Amino acid sequence: MTTEEMLRLKGTFLAPYMQLATALIGKVREGGGNMFRHQIDTMATLIDYGYIDSILLKASVVHDLLEDVPDFNHNLLLSIDFESPAVYDLVLEVTRFPEETKGEFLTRIYKNGSLPAKILKVADRISNMISLGFVINREFIHRYTEETVRYIFPIAEEVDKAMFSELQSLVESRRKFLSLM
Repeated sequence: MTTEEMLRLKGTFLAPYMQLATALIGKVREGGGNMFRHQIDTMATLIDYGYIDSILLKASVVHDLLEDVPDFNHNLLLSIDFESPAVYDLVLEVTRFPEETKGEFLTRIYKNGSLPAKILKVADRISNMISLGFVINREFIHRYTEETVRYIFPIAEEVDKAMFSELQSLVESRRKFLSLM
């Protein structure tokens, strides 16, 4: 990270978004941990790949709020700062609606998603695939891995070759694990 990028990141107003994300602390994940840490992992993945856009990072910190906290007051998200409406729009874009199947949701992002939505979804999936290493449910691992190949690979290949390469490695690792089970 360059000094200029560090200074840009320093000016990102993340703390209020992180505070909202703490509503996810009690939400347990299949691979252990909680949804709050997943939000932070997703943000860290973006930074690791050089993404320091403030709207993208803010959205990464709260990307599962609308989906996983049913009674969440979205006005809290809309009232944080001048970027809040754009953050909210991006979060909506990566939120699965109740009437959508997982395949329909991921296809919607691939076909109609903005570049930031696609990048966020790929970073989200990298975080999910890493935590999949702690899952012992064979069917879940298989389904999630194949879903990644079918739906996320095309998005990743389009938006970031390095992220795509990491996903390929994670899929290969999970497939190898399944063959040993």
